[in-house]
Amino acid sequence: MRTLSSEIGNFDGKEIELLGWVQVRRDHGKLIFIDLRDRSGIAQIVFGPESKELHKKADALRSEWVVKISGKVKKRPKGMENPEIPNGGYEVVAGNLEVLAEAKTPPFDVSGDGRDINEEVRMKYRYLDLRRPRMRKILENRSRITKFMRDFLTEKGFIEVETPVFGKSTPEGARDYLVPSRVYPGKFYALPQSPQQYKQLLMVAGLERYFQIVKCFRDEDTRGDRQPEFTQLDIEMSFASEEEVLNLVEELYLNLVKTLYLNKKIKLDKNNKIIRISYKDAMEKHNSDKPDIRNDKNNPDELAFLFVVDFPMFEWKETEKRWDAVHHPFTMPKVKDVNDFKEAFKKNPASILAYQYDLVLNGYEIAGGSIRIHNPALLQAVFEAMGNKPEEVKEKFGHMLEAFEYGAPPHGGIASGVDRFVMILENEPDIREVIAFPKTGDGKDLLMDAPSEVSKEQLKELHIKVEKEKK
Repeated sequence: MRTLSSEIGNFDGKEIELLGWVQVRRDHGKLIFIDLRDRSGIAQIVFGPESKELHKKADALRSEWVVKISGKVKKRPKGMENPEIPNGGYEVVAGNLEVLAEAKTPPFDVSGDGRDINEEVRMKYRYLDLRRPRMRKILENRSRITKFMRDFLTEKGFIEVETPVFGKSTPEGARDYLVPSRVYPGKFYALPQSPQQYKQLLMVAGLERYFQIVKCFRDEDTRGDRQPEFTQLDIEMSFASEEEVLNLVEELYLNLVKTLYLNKKIKLDKNNKIIRISYKDAMEKHNSDKPDIRNDKNNPDELAFLFVVDFPMFEWKETEKRWDAVHHPFTMPKVKDVNDFKEAFKKNPASILAYQYDLVLNGYEIAGGSIRIHNPALLQAVFEAMGNKPEEVKEKFGHMLEAFEYGAPPHGGIASGVDRFVMILENEPDIREVIAFPKTGDGKDLLMDAPSEVSKEQLKELHIKVEKEKK
């Protein structure tokens, strides 16, 4: 039965079997040492001169070969212990060696942290880059974070529901990624920018408490904290006020950090709560809607959460000459009813506030949400105020308006960026470091060589013709 390298101290004097990768081979003449790496760490293996055949096989070993080794565990000689690794006071005297796979010389060293290596090379050989301990630690911690989120919400009575990846293209603030339909020529699905409409429909369905750790897709310019596809924790609650949503999020994030990141110091207000500030005050005092309020911005282990509330409902789009929703059209404006909304919009659209809120951490927006409009007449009025004609609203959002006519409860929620949150907790400079297989800064997958051209046959099946750009 296989033993992990971190467990060898439990088997002093016993025969064990190890499997993993050769990290380093050191030839000391009569003795050959290798560091064997597996998912738990490093174990030192010793090949003595007793067996010429075994010694010869060990001499042929090279870095990143995959091997199976059996041998007896013993304590290292005094003064030769390695306190840097788990069970570094022990080693394994090899009795048998089996090479499971040879390996070419990697294009870079996988034992370091990788920060000195060209990023494009790392992305092209990402499966090798992920072998380094730093990357494994990040993915392990990310797994713990998402497990904590899932367990926390499940215990609070939330139901995890998967929503469709193929949906309808609707205006939600960014460009959609479109998927052509072979069966319905000329028609397209859209990959979700978020599960916004589906999660609201789940509230209409009476689930009341929904969450999902979900992939989202937005065709927008990339940067250090943004990718074409990203992961978010999506939450929606029926019969919930803004205060209840914020309290839930506060409890989740503070408990998560205090449980998983004991070295972090959290900046809170005098009541040990996350500090709150209005959008207006944030812009006036910090000239930003996501200010970094840490006491010491050079201290990476200080976490300053901040709730920004009372966002404006609308902003003016000069290029389009119209008012647009700051968050999205489903956000509830702070009005009494439809008539109150129409009067307020006539007087001054910029003065209308919304039940919208963001969670900021160290200068990054890590979550955003709102209480939603559940009244179909008010939703119709908001869409029309944004410049949509009634027939356009029916075409794009008729399914939502109809659903709300069947008894929609008041509801609200929030979406949290998992990648960005992990990036901050792990003190990484961009989210590519915390995603297993990310895209480059310009949206390319160098490992798979995507995006790429497809065959003429595929395009013909989809009734698509590609026009080359004229030079």
